[in-house]
Amino acid sequence: MAVLRPVVFRGVHYSLKTANGKKLPLIAGHKLLYSCNLRCRMCPFWRRPDEKLLTVEEEVKMMDSLKKAGVVFMGFEGGEPLLRRDIAQILMESSKRFHTSMVTNGWLLKTKIHEIKDYLDFVFVSLDGPEEVHDKIRGITGSFKRAVEGIIEAKKYLGVAISHTIMSENLDHIQEMVKLAQKLGVGLSVQVAYNYSTAEKLSPQKERLRRTLELLLQLKRRGAPIVESEDYFQAIINSWFNGVEWRCKPWLLINIDPLGRIVLPCYVLNEYKGDNIVWQTDIQKLWQAYPWEKFEKCNKCALACYLEPSLFSWLNYSMVKDKILHGIISYIENAFRSG
Repeated sequence: MAVLRPVVFRGVHYSLKTANGKKLPLIAGHKLLYSCNLRCRMCPFWRRPDEKLLTVEEEVKMMDSLKKAGVVFMGFEGGEPLLRRDIAQILMESSKRFHTSMVTNGWLLKTKIHEIKDYLDFVFVSLDGPEEVHDKIRGITGSFKRAVEGIIEAKKYLGVAISHTIMSENLDHIQEMVKLAQKLGVGLSVQVAYNYSTAEKLSPQKERLRRTLELLLQLKRRGAPIVESEDYFQAIINSWFNGVEWRCKPWLLINIDPLGRIVLPCYVLNEYKGDNIVWQTDIQKLWQAYPWEKFEKCNKCALACYLEPSLFSWLNYSMVKDKILHGIISYIENAFRSG
């Protein structure tokens, strides 16, 4: 597992840097590539060809630029990041600079975890339903089994959560996913599918979705191992069904595409199209000049990577407990287990 950093103190340091209203990115998300070994129906990214991938040296330049801009947390995704032969080198460099996580479909996780376990703080493994449902959504038979095998192996070394996308195809299986997470001894992270223009439209019908969100909120309150906070589910319900908007703060997250370009204003609104090369850009200057206020009332997506940081407050004890204290406890448990 990557060396534990004082996340609380770094968070306080970030808060002090932004106390005068200065906007800086706290979290970075980076697609290492678009290529994938699965064919998920709701995903537009595997349908895109990879023009060129960054070298390890270019990845390091990107990371140094992000660290200088104030980034504390780095998340890698794809496509499928484990398809990169240099993934261990990239994660090693990230672990020197950031709290590092990765999202994977799990197909290669069981065989690759020993190469990367020392450079990750957390891994999210995509599972979108029971075996038959998951394999149908993901387009490859056997993907459920491989993902579960990967989860079982990875949790020996670091924190793991199932990453579950709620869509019309799996809406009625959410309790099964909670039970699976409990059985495996991992967390369950959920988000609602977004309808991209170049993928199948699987975002669920609103009234059925409302019932599922209310159920998840109840399960969370009863102690289910759901990663997202109660405030997360309540904010979606209030916004989409009760007309009470939450204020999005997209500047808290910076996304970088496989070519090293900054994606603005966010992950979904321009369907992840990058522009400025990150290490050739003064990020702090760009962040102060960008018209973020136009997007504060968007509320079109329910991506936790935007909603949760936008809601987070050091004065909200339940959020600090969920997002900080539980993470530290999990780290200590893992350290003793692997020590």
